[in-house]
Amino acid sequence: MVFMGTYTPKLDEKGRVFLPAKFRDRLAEGVVVTRGQENCLYVWPTDVFEVEAEKAAAMPTSTRDGRDFQRMFFSASDEGTPDKQGRIGISAPLRQWAGLERDVVVIGVMNRLEIWDPSRWQDYSGDAQDKYAALDDQR
Repeated sequence: MVFMGTYTPKLDEKGRVFLPAKFRDRLAEGVVVTRGQENCLYVWPTDVFEVEAEKAAAMPTSTRDGRDFQRMFFSASDEGTPDKQGRIGISAPLRQWAGLERDVVVIGVMNRLEIWDPSRWQDYSGDAQDKYAALDDQR
């Protein structure tokens, strides 16, 4: 399954978010939520996270960059299973890091979902849109 689309669920008072219904079967076995780039969160299906974890583990711990990436990637990662309503909990440290309050934007990005603060998403996507046409020319 390829994750795609943009959705605007809300966090509930317990820090849970509804996953888009069309993705719930793919995510039913479990997810891992990690820090993403640009202060969003990545939501990985467990099997995809395992592949990403192997890539991170292959980075040399003898370099500062390798250690830094591994620490940031794994230290705040949180695994879970969606509940019967299709919600996942997002830990307080991850919510704080990503600047998430009540409103969120969930986007599908191939093999993962990303969860964004709406204003950060608007700023990022506005900037990225200007580059999109140029990047398409490079394919």
